[in-house]
Order: sequence, then structure tokens, then C-alpha cells
Amino acid sequence: MSSTEPSENKTPHLPEDYDTKISAVLPYYSFFHKETINLIKSLPSAPKIWMDTGCGTGSLVTKAIEQFPETRFLMLDPSEGMLEQAKEKLSLYTPDKVEFLRASPTQEFSQELDERPDVITAIQCHHYLSCENRARAVKKCYELLKEGGIFITFENISPLTEEGIAVGKRYLGDFQSNHERTEEEVAVHLARFGTEYLPITVEEHLKLLRETGFKTVELFWYSYMQAGFYCIK
Repeated sequence: MSSTEPSENKTPHLPEDYDTKISAVLPYYSFFHKETINLIKSLPSAPKIWMDTGCGTGSLVTKAIEQFPETRFLMLDPSEGMLEQAKEKLSLYTPDKVEFLRASPTQEFSQELDERPDVITAIQCHHYLSCENRARAVKKCYELLKEGGIFITFENISPLTEEGIAVGKRYLGDFQSNHERTEEEVAVHLARFGTEYLPITVEEHLKLLRETGFKTVELFWYSYMQAGFYCIK
């Protein structure tokens, strides 16, 4: 849910209020997790190792962990505060079930892993990055995965045209207003588009993922100005 770039990224919320605010900011946010889990459940076999980068407060893994009893989860986030919240949520689980990696942005991750992940998820965590560092982050996920492993990512995306961006902002703003965000809060969030967070188009996502080397690249979710992709190494 988060990935830090010192000169570019501003943490959208404090760790302790992230979960309560995000669903009023992003339409269908809970479905990002639900559909990610459903997609992984549809694989021929359950993953042995699942790495969640930009794990934030651990919400995705909290939902997934009981559905994958044989899976070991690796938790990565650039924010120590987010990781502390995730540790509290998952405190009932032993390190052989949930391992917390050293805090790091995806693109800077260098910790040695005992085994390559079968699955890497990155939910709403790379859209703060420059084009160069976004490419580095995706490449890092590709390199970490096992052959045949799957990378699943949801990101804010940019519509294809200036008019589309204007429509998308109004559409998203109406959603936020209907979820009790103030006029000022909505305006501040929409002003961050292209300044504090740097969305790219679906076409640009697909191109980047293919150029990274994934043999299969697919769009499987799209709503408002967010999209989900899965890729197989």
C-alpha cells in the first residue's frame, strides 16, 4: 500500500488512520484485496511463498492468511510505522508463517530470501514513483519471483486523454463527497494527481510489464481511475 521515494512520495495517511480513510478515497478498495485473493485461489496450486510489497498495515494478508494455510507470507513496506501496525494485526502468527522483512521501498530491496516467492503482490504502492523507479520496482519483483510465479498489482492509473482525466477527477470527486469527504479534502486529493502521485495509463502499464520480461501480462480489473494487472514470469 505504500512505497517511498524521498523526493517524490508523501505518505497519504498516518499508519493508524490509513485503513479507516482509504475506503472513502478509493472506490471498491476492498475488492482489490478480494479479487487478488480470488485470483490466487484459482491458481493450480496454492503458493508456498507469498510476498506482499507495500504491505501497509497488513490488511491484504490479514484477509488471506486463513484461506492459505500452507502459505508463508513475507511482509515488506518502506514505512516502519506501517510494519508496526501490520505486526500488531498479525501478532498471533509465528515467524514461520509471517515474516516481516526490513523496511524498504520495493526498488531498493536487497535482503536475501531463503526461497523465491511464488506470488508477489503490490497493491497501491508504486504510483508515487518516477518512471525510472517504477520500472526498477517492477523489475525487482520480476527478479525475485520464481519461474512461473505470478505478480499482481493494483495502481492508480491515468485516463488516456486530458478530457478523460477531467471526467475521471469529477467522477472520483463525487464518490469521495458521497463518502463524507469534505469539499476541501476532495480538492486536496484531486490536486495530488500528477504532482504527488504519478499515475500512468493502462497502455503504459502493459508496455512496462511486457518490457520487464513477463511472458503473460493481463489487465483483470478496472474501475474509476484504478486498475489491476497480473503477470506470469
